[in-house]
Amino acid sequence: MATLLLFTPGPETSPDVLPALGLLDHHVRVLPTDAAAVPRAPVADLWLLDARRDLVAARALCRSLAAAAPVPVLLVVAPDGLPVLTEAWGFDDFVQTGVGPAELQSRIRLLLAAGRDGEVVTTAGLVIDEGAYAARLHGEPLDLTYTEFELLKFLAQHPGRVFSRQQLLNDVWGYDYYGGTRTVDVHVRRLRAKLGPEHEALIQTVRNVGYRLVPPASDSAPSSGSAD
Repeated sequence: MATLLLFTPGPETSPDVLPALGLLDHHVRVLPTDAAAVPRAPVADLWLLDARRDLVAARALCRSLAAAAPVPVLLVVAPDGLPVLTEAWGFDDFVQTGVGPAELQSRIRLLLAAGRDGEVVTTAGLVIDEGAYAARLHGEPLDLTYTEFELLKFLAQHPGRVFSRQQLLNDVWGYDYYGGTRTVDVHVRRLRAKLGPEHEALIQTVRNVGYRLVPPASDSAPSSGSAD
């Protein structure tokens, strides 16, 4: 299961844009097609762009996405939009709105395989291999669930930065997640248990704010947070 970010201009769900997507086991986040929001887009494995209607705006946003980060871009286009597609758009692949779930899954899998040559995040004794979906702490493998892995990876990608529970819900669980912030506390507690007593303080609680992962340089420095 991958994390997909869908940019669409209307207040629609992902199955409204691409019906086959509702039949696949992926975590889909939905954002409006606003170029100004691209630099602040949540972490995702694949970006989907709804180009069914406004092709001019879709082309501009597609080029912004392609320049923003090394994340594969999958274009969703209606049949009458096919003649205007060119390599200048900057997308990695496209599907038509009527694509079946088997073909869609195959295209997503191929894009992820091509785009994940393996970002490896290393900090505070952690080695997180996004391509292999594996995490190690001082050489020892960590047995993490999908959400635990995504949460640890996100914190490790921003060492020392404090995130509120709501920010973590938005960036790890997605904007379309309707659960409460209490789920963040539960997952942090589980992560700390898997890190073990010697290393559970890697994830600090900053009182009245949220959580952060302690960067290596601050391991011995005074902290404003606690590991409770």
